[in-house]
Amino acid sequence: MSKLSLLTSGIIKNNPTFVLVLGMCPTLATTTSAINGFGMGVATLFVLTMSNIVISLVATQVPDKVRIPVYIVVIAAFVTILQLLMQAFTPGLYATLGIFIPLIVVNCIVLGRAEAYASKNSVTDSAMDGIGSGIGFTLALTVIGLVREILGSASIFGVKFMDSDGILAFVLAPGAFIVLGYLMVLFNKLKSKIS
Repeated sequence: MSKLSLLTSGIIKNNPTFVLVLGMCPTLATTTSAINGFGMGVATLFVLTMSNIVISLVATQVPDKVRIPVYIVVIAAFVTILQLLMQAFTPGLYATLGIFIPLIVVNCIVLGRAEAYASKNSVTDSAMDGIGSGIGFTLALTVIGLVREILGSASIFGVKFMDSDGILAFVLAPGAFIVLGYLMVLFNKLKSKIS
């Protein structure tokens, strides 16, 4: 598989949100705005890429009995680094995302890519897989957040474009499910036309 197809696979063919339906907890909870979705996506992209690289390097040295705990420790180390960086440089976003940053440790996208791909492939391929899946997740969260923000708050990336407040349901949990469902249908329809 070429490097480009590894990268695009996570964005289109195996998009974690719209195709594989993974990581629904942060997807539904953090996408009340485009900036929150983007921030969560970039945070996950960082952890996913870095943990894929390290797991690819150590996978042959780790006994099968303890591989999952080792992978979780590697992922947790990168989440801790991420938390410290976010607290120092983006405290507002860190406060908004709250508990969902530490929960990246148990995000099924990160652990799934570590087990299914990084543990069996080269460092370069694992990095490309992490970047592709991370970009796919980031784009999905940003688009969901953007649609919810436009419909629910009448703003785009925090900038109001109408005097009205929008439709409250789209800022709340039901709006997340509605937007996710429609975007999944749209994404898969477009994906089938591309393939």
